[in-house]
Amino acid sequence: MSTLRPTRVVALLNQKGGVGKTTTTVNLGAAIAEAGRRTLLVDLDPQGHLTLHLGIEPAAPDRPRPTMYELLVDPAATAESAIVNAGDHLDVIPSTVDLAAAETELAGDPARNGILARKLAPLLPQYEFILFDCPPSLGLLTINALCAAREVVVPMQAHFLALQGVGKLLETVGLVAGQVNRALKVTGIVLCMHEASVSHQREVVADLDEFFARARGTDAPWSACRVLRPPIRRNIKLAEAPSYGKTIFAYAPKCPGAEDYRALAQRVVAEWDAMLERRAARDGAGVA
Repeated sequence: MSTLRPTRVVALLNQKGGVGKTTTTVNLGAAIAEAGRRTLLVDLDPQGHLTLHLGIEPAAPDRPRPTMYELLVDPAATAESAIVNAGDHLDVIPSTVDLAAAETELAGDPARNGILARKLAPLLPQYEFILFDCPPSLGLLTINALCAAREVVVPMQAHFLALQGVGKLLETVGLVAGQVNRALKVTGIVLCMHEASVSHQREVVADLDEFFARARGTDAPWSACRVLRPPIRRNIKLAEAPSYGKTIFAYAPKCPGAEDYRALAQRVVAEWDAMLERRAARDGAGVA
């Protein structure tokens, strides 16, 4: 694949924990990599759940490489040296609990919000997709992700309180976009642990569809956002896979969770390819 293709940099963000954010980052990224696209997953959560999900032990004696903590606080640490391979076309920058100290240690750095973007810039030609697993809070780590990303995708459950939380999250992204990254857009909602037979969940999804339809044509950062399909069905295999240090495709490749994430990834990749084709045609027409 040509390294001249642009990199799609996405922050997966929800200020509520336990909504399927890490599960989505891992398995959507793994499915994109399975489709042959070079993908980098970045663990920005001090809990290190993405790292654990993939069975990576960044502090192992035989792997004396920097983690996300060193990458942020040590000017000499490079993103290239922090990468751990997690499979064909799939790499990871892991995290440890040390990352929780980064916010305090960087408090006096006036350029602290853009550290991640600067460190990742040399890697952009190597990957087509970079996904950030953000912590469930709006601190320095999340701000760094929002400065480095071009898109925000929100994993959530279709519950009433979660719907209210998404409204607050959109407001927050709008503030960040206005202050530090005007290119940032909210492009999608991923429905996790979904049960389509539950009428309340259907109502929440309908409300989301209506809300985003009303935003079309406005200047809001979420004017192009939509609920991504298919939703990810509730599936115990998705909850079990992290305890084995595996993606859902390595653990239970034929289960409903694997089917849903693979279908979602295929749609994400296809829409990305179509967008790039439209851009190339437009640019070509402009040159002509």
